[in-house]
Amino acid sequence: MPVMTIREAIRQALREEMQRDRRVFIMGEDVGAYGGTYAVTRGLYEEFGEERVRDTPIAESAIVGVALGAALGGLRPVAEIMTINFILLALDQIVNHAAKMSYMFGGQFKVPLVIRVPAGWGQLAATHSQTFEVYFAYVPGLKVVYPGTPYDAKGMLKAALRDEDPVIYIEHTALYPVRGEVPDGDYVVPIGKSEIKRVGRDCTIVTYGRMLQASLQAAEQLAREGIEVEVVDLRTLRPLDMEPVYESVAKTHRALVVTEEWRSFGVGAEVAARIQEHAFDELDAPVMRLGSREVPHPYNKHHERAVLPWPEDVVKAVKLLLR
Repeated sequence: MPVMTIREAIRQALREEMQRDRRVFIMGEDVGAYGGTYAVTRGLYEEFGEERVRDTPIAESAIVGVALGAALGGLRPVAEIMTINFILLALDQIVNHAAKMSYMFGGQFKVPLVIRVPAGWGQLAATHSQTFEVYFAYVPGLKVVYPGTPYDAKGMLKAALRDEDPVIYIEHTALYPVRGEVPDGDYVVPIGKSEIKRVGRDCTIVTYGRMLQASLQAAEQLAREGIEVEVVDLRTLRPLDMEPVYESVAKTHRALVVTEEWRSFGVGAEVAARIQEHAFDELDAPVMRLGSREVPHPYNKHHERAVLPWPEDVVKAVKLLLR
């Protein structure tokens, strides 16, 4: 299979879906001639023109509001928000309107809206390095995906673009250059299905996004020491598929939940609570969580590194859990 980066996989998914369905169009800040802040949409403006790749003002509320109206009108918009930090300006449109429209009108309206948004660290300081997936995973009516491999990035974006409900599609900025196999041709990765990315026997790691790659690196290091961990990639945060997690915990009897978010009140807290509630009898130790230190993200790269979880932190956590 061809090998490509996550950035290239996302671009390929957008191109293929725009070729397949003329209702799909992209709108956002600098997505056109500039090719996107992270170069994801590069080349699409030249291929599809300004009507289907639309540059917008710096106005997140307007971007999402117009995209919502377009979705209600029968189009399939892809609204790109420059970073998840700026999506706070559009929370009303997303939480009070996009998420609830179909329910409030008894299914008479569909909202086939995709909001693409980069998230996570990258030496961008306190107001630009955050990851707010829990804000959207909390809201019924939304679907939230956070792929961690090129294969999933392409297949899940295709699924999102064909879905009838609003989808928040999160891309970690540090994952754009990650490379992996992506098959030629059309394929879809279903929303709402977790996947075991590595088989093991000693401990279950539950994770997603950037921390999937960190966990897989940690697993390789632990394997050299004779410790085999199983890595479950959630991929979708709403709806949350916990069955592969429960099955894995029943085999390993230990669980470590690894996220980049702050630990308190986050996705990791919800996953840990569900494991404790539904797989308590399988556990030989309390569920452990690993996340970022609960401070605003510093700009200084050494301080930033001390705040965030890394593969070596995952290794230490697994060893502590196995003691």
